[in-house]
Amino acid sequence: MAQLNYRTINIDVLDPESSANFPMDTLLPSTLPEPTTSGGAASVAQQVRQMLRGGDPEGALSHVLDTAPLSGDAQAKEVHLATVIEVLQGIRQGEMLKVLEGVIAGEGGTERADCLMKYIYKGMAVQSSTGGTQSPSSRKTLSPQGTGSGFTQVQSRNFGEGGGGQQMSVLLSWHEKLVELTGHGTIVRVLTDRRTV
Repeated sequence: MAQLNYRTINIDVLDPESSANFPMDTLLPSTLPEPTTSGGAASVAQQVRQMLRGGDPEGALSHVLDTAPLSGDAQAKEVHLATVIEVLQGIRQGEMLKVLEGVIAGEGGTERADCLMKYIYKGMAVQSSTGGTQSPSSRKTLSPQGTGSGFTQVQSRNFGEGGGGQQMSVLLSWHEKLVELTGHGTIVRVLTDRRTV
């Protein structure tokens, strides 16, 4: 009889309650929309711009959040992110609370709030990773700058490019109003959701 080395057996495969045997596809809802292409996202951007010009910021924000490409390609997601940020920047600060209340009220309001929070965080991440309005390909490499006190400063400077600080300010204002209306639950749901925008 051959000796069996029990340390080499993967017991997680044998245990039906193990997380290794958990079907990961059950974490995603079965009602995901069809994958969106960048052409579809561009048509949504046109519709949203028309709504903004027509004086319907609440409808524009609702439409852009309802058509989020959760299963789209990367190019479609970038185009849609730019559209969402354009809508958020197009709404005056005095109207933010009223527009948010209208978008969140009713059926699907929680999903819209969560989707908006995802876009706010994604916009902040893009802002901080690209150092403002620069594209990632045009970003220069940074080198530490001595301060004379033994510390170094490594950061990008946004001279003359404009818009980067303003966009971050708009995103932070929307974040504040959204948390004020929905509470901290939307932050937790966004951080734990596997669907990305």
